[in-house]
Amino acid sequence: MNAPTPCIPVATLAEPPVVASPTFTRNQVLQVLSGVLICMLLSAIDQNVVVPAVPAIAADLNNYSHLSWIISAYLLTSTAATPIYGKLSDLFGRRALLLPAIVWFVFASVLCGFARSLPQLVFFRALQGVGGGGLLVMAQASIADVVAPRERGRYQAYISGVWAAASIAGPVLGGWITDAFSWRWIFWLNVPIGAAAFVLSSRALKMLKARRLKARIDYAGAALLSVAITCPLLILSWGGDAFPWLSPPILLLAAVTGLTLAALFVQESNASEPLLPPRLFGNAVVSLAVAAGFLATACIFAAAFLLPLQFQLLHGASASDAGALIVPFLGGVIVGAFFAGEATRWIGRCKGLMLGGFAAGAVGFLLLAGVGATTSRALIALYMLVAGAGIGLCQTPSLVAVQNAAERRDVGAATAALLFLRSMGGAFGSTLVWSLLASRFAAGLAASGLGQSVTLGVLRGQGGAGRLDAAGRLAAEAALVSGFHLAFLTCAALAAFGFIITLPMRDLPLRA
Repeated sequence: MNAPTPCIPVATLAEPPVVASPTFTRNQVLQVLSGVLICMLLSAIDQNVVVPAVPAIAADLNNYSHLSWIISAYLLTSTAATPIYGKLSDLFGRRALLLPAIVWFVFASVLCGFARSLPQLVFFRALQGVGGGGLLVMAQASIADVVAPRERGRYQAYISGVWAAASIAGPVLGGWITDAFSWRWIFWLNVPIGAAAFVLSSRALKMLKARRLKARIDYAGAALLSVAITCPLLILSWGGDAFPWLSPPILLLAAVTGLTLAALFVQESNASEPLLPPRLFGNAVVSLAVAAGFLATACIFAAAFLLPLQFQLLHGASASDAGALIVPFLGGVIVGAFFAGEATRWIGRCKGLMLGGFAAGAVGFLLLAGVGATTSRALIALYMLVAGAGIGLCQTPSLVAVQNAAERRDVGAATAALLFLRSMGGAFGSTLVWSLLASRFAAGLAASGLGQSVTLGVLRGQGGAGRLDAAGRLAAEAALVSGFHLAFLTCAALAAFGFIITLPMRDLPLRA
């Protein structure tokens, strides 16, 4: 089971076939663990370290359009790459895949730091995600290679600790680096950490031999699924902004989405080792739990993207302050997920926890939707805690419900499918709320008679602030408050929809 954290690992390997394998001593296990945990830390922290730096990046690159793609591009490519890494490592060994992934990740990080435009940064983030996906899946698989399933619980604390530390430290560190140095150092910092990860992993994984298992890689499935997810994200990002909603480019993207989904169904129905086996989704419990996991993660990433922006644009916080101020939300997710993990063992069921979590999450987001420029930070922290803890309660039970309901032969594939689609949910959530925030802000400006030259940087003293009088600034602030209101209402709606689809799910008792 993955660590209780808002930045969920994007995929894991199914359990490999049972083969003869050496017995590792505790010292050897700890040696492998020390090597791969730094890789997990490197990738995990990079998923959220950039969030408080988004306004600074937009101001420096003079582009406030489509900022969510800084996060979404990384999630999309890392998610698509993970099953491919997993299968290739079965053929060639963990070390042979992990070391190139580290090099790729560090090289792409350097490119991110040198980006001169937002499109460049988004492209380099996509390249970075290709390496980041390898770091996660190789770390998970390497631990599985040296620790028997029955004994893995003893080492779960290490994994959970890494994810919890990354979740809390990432935004705080990212904000501090942005204020003290430059947002570019967020990416350049990966160079020394990556070098340490390369050396430690190279030494630690020498003892792991390639199993040379027979594996067929569903390249076509991974490619089709990536396109099927990317096209709707582009529709959300471009629709009503770059192009009218009924313009030919938007309609073309919609048509490509439909055709790609049809091709994906055909591909997965005929593939010998499909990425998303269609038979899994014939199980109603699996389908509903996967959908619930998708929605919960969409809420987490949407809020983690919105909250730093809100603190900086509405409350005048610095990047470092914004990184620290969202800790109640991230901490709430961690605490909620940890409590849910323990509670599922005590109760022996999952549905009640998921319903309670979605209900609390919806309430928390409704409260956040009412936040304005004068709302106290203490009250916002309370609202964040309610929303975070509620959504955190849904994370572990959705995973356990899927694993419990799936046939034993499908447990690995069902787990990978859930984690795969949860990461897609993260990309969907951040892109959706950014599109809503930007469109409502623009509509508010138009209604106030302010020109299109005014950007979201206006309330930070950038992007045309010098051309606005006091009345204009108040109008821009009101437009931005309206945008955040709509975005958080959408988060509440996603949580409410999660509650609705969980209601008909059978509450199966957990297998011993």
